[in-house]
Amino acid sequence: MNTNQIEGLIGMLTVLGILALLLAPSVAGLVRERRVDREIRNAGRLIRTRV
Repeated sequence: MNTNQIEGLIGMLTVLGILALLLAPSVAGLVRERRVDREIRNAGRLIRTRV
């Protein structure tokens, strides 16, 4: 690999790292929302089965 290829690789990895840092909170929020929705749905089913 020559210098230009190494610089390109470093630049690409830097951009991918920044992208991962920007997307991480969104993905964590989506996972949390799905968990909360599942808990609410399960609680509703539990209430309906007891009535």
